[in-house]
Amino acid sequence: MNDFPPDFVWGVATSAYQIEGAVAEDGRRPSIWDTFCRVPGAIDNGDTGDVACDHYHRWPQDIAVMRRLGVDAYRFSIAWPRILPDGTGAVNAAGLDFYDRLVDGLLDAGIRPYATLYHWDLPQALQDRGGWPARDTAYALAEYAAVVADRLVDRVGDWFTLNEPLCSAWIGYLEGRMAPGVRDLGQAVRASHHLLLGHGLAASALRAAGDVRVGAVLNLSPCEPATDDPRDIAAAMRADGHTNRWWLDPLHGRGYPADMIDVYGTPPPVQGDDLATIAAPMDHFGLNYYFRQVVTDDPAGIAPYARMVAVPDARYTAMDWEVHPDGLEELLTRTAEEYKVPRVYVTENGSAWSDEVAPDGRIEDKDRLGYLEDHLAAAARAARRGAPLGGYFVWSLLDNFEWAYGYAKRFGLVHVDYPTQRRTIKASGHRYADIIRDHRRAVHEGAEAPVA
Repeated sequence: MNDFPPDFVWGVATSAYQIEGAVAEDGRRPSIWDTFCRVPGAIDNGDTGDVACDHYHRWPQDIAVMRRLGVDAYRFSIAWPRILPDGTGAVNAAGLDFYDRLVDGLLDAGIRPYATLYHWDLPQALQDRGGWPARDTAYALAEYAAVVADRLVDRVGDWFTLNEPLCSAWIGYLEGRMAPGVRDLGQAVRASHHLLLGHGLAASALRAAGDVRVGAVLNLSPCEPATDDPRDIAAAMRADGHTNRWWLDPLHGRGYPADMIDVYGTPPPVQGDDLATIAAPMDHFGLNYYFRQVVTDDPAGIAPYARMVAVPDARYTAMDWEVHPDGLEELLTRTAEEYKVPRVYVTENGSAWSDEVAPDGRIEDKDRLGYLEDHLAAAARAARRGAPLGGYFVWSLLDNFEWAYGYAKRFGLVHVDYPTQRRTIKASGHRYADIIRDHRRAVHEGAEAPVA
């Protein structure tokens, strides 16, 4: 992995609702995911995030695991309903105190914190007042950002405003498979705009609080036609607009793609200087990558009227996602060349497999290990081609609550035995530690080498 720069950041990632548990402790009030988990049939096995990995109580143990892995950085999210239980207004000091302790613990361990403000856990109180389709929610995000920054900006310099707004808008408000479980295209389009407006307003609030680096995180996918039929080619263009361009274009000053406004049949509710607020330059950009989309025309479906199809002879993870490392290289190169991102992090990349615990307690997750190596190789190819790649964060540090899939899908470098909460580093975690150590050794040896 010597293609990565000397200051390359090696990290792991999690999110609050997926690992923290303690959903009713120390002043936290419900989020939309607490509510959604109570909808019959919404979550596999009827699972909830009530306990999850109990990280709220076990964070020192989890930092110790990170130290064993040797990571430079930890990307985590802050639970909005812990900080502002009603979404706005009264601040819950106990919630801020928790992240104070976490950040101090990370810094004491020599681990750099990367904080995400919003990873899908909207306070239910805000949903009751309209949720993301309501413009006020964007301003509420900015209020929340200012409160968090006032407490943490002296020690946390690296921030992301939103994680995967596609999932919040399209899956939460269009497909209904994620919280809040709405199926309405008009609400989804309004939500998409207010999420991006919230990003811009929150970024401004963070910058007003101190010297920080701020960006947004998008989940992107290469979109390819299943055949050379013109209808499939057009479907792939729509899928690219829905998944990629609808988010990348306004963030980079291009406004919303006109072809997709035509597809949706409803424009986003842009007012005044919204587009300038959204397009304020980012210091860094987060790219989450899991799979490509090979699609066929689906006029009877929902927007964007493109349906993913299976790729013959491809390998698939336990999520039924195709393993396609070349897609990561393609996206890193595209965002560098087409959108001129100043610095990009792979903020999530990982895979779920049916892990087996051996009698001696070991987890030889060879599929995940191979996935990790192949995607790091793809990232290295992109770096060689000029992508300004600053770091890589594995999804995920821990097996965790995987949203609508409950606890059945395991992404962690570290196995969690949920009944006992025992953590065990898998073979992939040990391999990641070796890769990090080898990179550091190469950097050190290069620094000591005489100049020819």
